[in-house]
Amino acid sequence: MAIFSYPEILLLLLCFIIVLCYRRRLRSYLQLTNWPLVGMLPGLLRIGNNLHELATVFLKQNRGTVEFKGPWFAKMDMLITADPANVHHILSKNFSNYPKGPEFKMIFEMLGDGILNTDSELWEAHRKTTMPMMNHDKFRDLLERSSWQKVKEGLIPVLDHISGLATEVDLQELLQKFTFDIICMLVLGHDPGSLSIALPHIPCEKAILDAEEAVFYRHVLPVSLWKLQKWLQIGREKMLRNALLDIDQFVYQCISMKREESESKAKMVEHQEEEGTYDLLSGFMKAYKGKSGASGKFLRDTLVNFMFAGKGSISAALTWFFWLISKNPLAEIKIREEIKAKLHVKEGEKWRFFNVEESHKLVYLHGALCESLRLFPPVFSEHKTPLQPDILPSGHRIDPNTRVLLLFYSMGRMKRVWGKDCLEFKPERWISAQGVVKHEPSYKFTTFNAGPRSCLGKDVTFIQMKIVASTIIHNYQIQVAEGHPISPQNSMLLHMKHGLKVRVTRRSV
Repeated sequence: MAIFSYPEILLLLLCFIIVLCYRRRLRSYLQLTNWPLVGMLPGLLRIGNNLHELATVFLKQNRGTVEFKGPWFAKMDMLITADPANVHHILSKNFSNYPKGPEFKMIFEMLGDGILNTDSELWEAHRKTTMPMMNHDKFRDLLERSSWQKVKEGLIPVLDHISGLATEVDLQELLQKFTFDIICMLVLGHDPGSLSIALPHIPCEKAILDAEEAVFYRHVLPVSLWKLQKWLQIGREKMLRNALLDIDQFVYQCISMKREESESKAKMVEHQEEEGTYDLLSGFMKAYKGKSGASGKFLRDTLVNFMFAGKGSISAALTWFFWLISKNPLAEIKIREEIKAKLHVKEGEKWRFFNVEESHKLVYLHGALCESLRLFPPVFSEHKTPLQPDILPSGHRIDPNTRVLLLFYSMGRMKRVWGKDCLEFKPERWISAQGVVKHEPSYKFTTFNAGPRSCLGKDVTFIQMKIVASTIIHNYQIQVAEGHPISPQNSMLLHMKHGLKVRVTRRSV
């Protein structure tokens, strides 16, 4: 049965022609005219390649909140805000009125019934099951052990090899492979080995990036258009389908291997069984044993959510961090000095393994990472739709048909939020007069979300980032290739569009 009638298809084609005509006539990026029939969509398409920065300009000109009008037929009307008071209201104070909702689940259908995609009882069940696992000492031991293992057997050999060749390398790609291997070890109990000197191609690793890009365009295109692409299996919807095939094949294979491993262990004596691994897949299989959650589909959804949450966000954060460090050499020197002083690194020691407790001593490094996350939050936006009409602290009225887009990227660049030096990279803003890490409210520093849905993996993120950052900064000099273009990619996560081409030089420590 056809999804669209012929009149609807003709109307869509007419709108596209109008959009193309207006795009050619527009002269200024800094204008979102509300045109008849097509709304502000032509202006949005016009500035598409500069979306993050220009959205910030619009929000600054409108005290942090803008009403966007889409084509009348497309249901794209939305309110865009970077006002901390609005964010606090939506994510915390009136949390129950802003669930993920059916529209979010439709756009992120690839996440199924996982924790990032669900509401109410199912979301609470996910959180209740996951929190004890991630806070368990054995999981933290696995995190520490896996991260250092990947540094020793993957990151260091690859960087040594590249520095010996005196050639350029895409540091973003290396970091994506590092975090993919780690998240697979933590979530699936399997090391795919994508970070090695040969840099092997692992279809699932690339598929996650493709899926993030494809889903981004579901946010900026009318629903009818991306659904048409999905029906015809063309464009980014075809890319998404192929990506999900690769992801599912990989995850289901890992589930199958883990079940075989579990059945084998079941034949052992009880005290030997307790010595098993503490990855999340093992934990979920044990928690869901004999319940509906034990089904392959539910396990798949649960695991894929954690893979998407942990893989791309940490690699994106580290990529922007190293770019900022390359532009701020004094900050890099201070981080090196702190590593030597606080971790008591010996002269000539190539690298220094440190545990989670020791990582807390790296206050300046923590501040530098927070500053990078403030300026370039990996999850740069969140969208909500209210169940009931509401009035935001900014005075804007919204009804249940209006999507609300929270732009965290823009919030980090607001003078009224972070002061006149908001565009400067200043790790010191995160350090108190007593020399300890300064806390900022989650609705102001929104990298890890805010309210009841705050990120469960915040500590995991900082541990991994500190291990990678300290290892590279202590042992290598990273120089960004001259003339290399830097801009955000149009994706659900804030990756660099052209990667981060660098030259790596070994330091004599």
